[in-house]
Amino acid sequence: MEVNEGEICALLGRNGAGKTTTLRSIAGARPPDIRSGRVLFEGKDVTGETTENISSGGIALVPEERRVFPNLSVEENLHLPDVARNWSNTFGRNVQISESGLTNEEIYEDFPRLDERRTQKAGTLSGGEQQMLAIARALKQGADLLMLDEPYEGLAPQIIKSVENAIERIRDSGKTILLVEQNAVAAINIADRAYVIDQGQVVFDGTAEELRDDEETRQRYLGV
Repeated sequence: MEVNEGEICALLGRNGAGKTTTLRSIAGARPPDIRSGRVLFEGKDVTGETTENISSGGIALVPEERRVFPNLSVEENLHLPDVARNWSNTFGRNVQISESGLTNEEIYEDFPRLDERRTQKAGTLSGGEQQMLAIARALKQGADLLMLDEPYEGLAPQIIKSVENAIERIRDSGKTILLVEQNAVAAINIADRAYVIDQGQVVFDGTAEELRDDEETRQRYLGV
């Protein structure tokens, strides 16, 4: 599969199809089987690289369940990439932390809801606000490829719309997004292109519009 620069690409399939495994393999959290696959990013083979080096190279994974630090404020969560960068510099770690991330003020321009809650503990935010914070933190670390794993999980329809708007703004700013989502209808709604996988194999590759028109594929592999 291939994700083009500046697009939203949806990776869809039923539970257990291999969507999260794919994202984790790209991020280096679960290295792919090097006998049969490899990961290329901007022309560079990053197969087998450490998660730290892949992240510093411009790939960020926002995992399921958001995983923000609940006892830290919104502002403190957003400062974590700065802490990692300073720690790396201070202790001489051989990890290059990207300097191209957004500033907090740029984050707040894109996510005004977070601006209103700068001092609020992340654990007291709504599900949608926590998702925005998780995405914002990834952008703060300087991601060029943003991978989102189930960003709509557990969110009410009106909150999903807010997250959708945020994702589209990120794409429009020039970032690339690989979106894994069980809510196939919502994912297709904002995606430029889509892949459908079944048991780790690609069974559909095309535009989001083509997938909307392909009723057989949607019913057989997505149940929609």
